[in-house]
Amino acid sequence: MTNEQIKALLENGLPDAEAFVDGDGRHFVAKVITDAFSGLSPVKQHQLVYSALGENMKSAIHALSIQTYTKEEWRRQRAFEMK
Repeated sequence: MTNEQIKALLENGLPDAEAFVDGDGRHFVAKVITDAFSGLSPVKQHQLVYSALGENMKSAIHALSIQTYTKEEWRRQRAFEMK
C-alpha cells in the first residue's frame, strides 16, 4: 500500500478531511485533519481513522502512527511550528 492510497482512503472516508501520510510501504505515519474529530476522545478519533482504512488495517498496513487534529487545532499547531 502506498502513502497516496492511504491518503485517498482517509480523505474519502472522513468528512472534509485532509491527510498527510509518510511511510515505507508497511509502516506509516498519518496526520489527519477534520472537524469530525471535534468533541471526540483520542480513542474515538483513532477509531474513525481505522474505520476509514477498513480491512487494510488487517493486511496491507503493518503499523500506523496517527496524529489527529480538528481544523482549528491544526491551524494552531502550524502557527506554533512557524515560530
